[in-house]
Amino acid sequence: MYEPKTKENDASVIEFIEQVDSLKKREDAYKLLELFEETTGYPAKMWGPTIIGFGAYHYKYATGHEGDAPLVGFSPRKAKISLYFATGDTEREGLLKDFGKHTSGKSCVYINKLDDINMDVLSAIIRQSVKFLRETYPEG
Repeated sequence: MYEPKTKENDASVIEFIEQVDSLKKREDAYKLLELFEETTGYPAKMWGPTIIGFGAYHYKYATGHEGDAPLVGFSPRKAKISLYFATGDTEREGLLKDFGKHTSGKSCVYINKLDDINMDVLSAIIRQSVKFLRETYPEG
């Protein structure tokens, strides 16, 4: 049976952020921590060794694959900061038009630094992602 690697755990979010090599990334991580907590109303939790997540939901796909994941989250990685949002939310693309300098994947948006993006748009994307997931997966 499939066992997801990324699970919520009791590791310290602050200790994780303090281990980030780049001072600028560390400062940005603290700003993101505050923004995500303020916007979602959820406390930060570590998911796996490197993702800071907020809230949680339980998903179940038609294939039978299921698990738990954070509603939204971020990770201050060496190359870029990864922002995690809902997969499949079509409204995200519209919001990203005014977001600033970024690249994006299926569920991630990658940025170099917070100075490159519009923080109000980031708040709107966070709110939209939580809303989308709450509507898509109402049980969890």
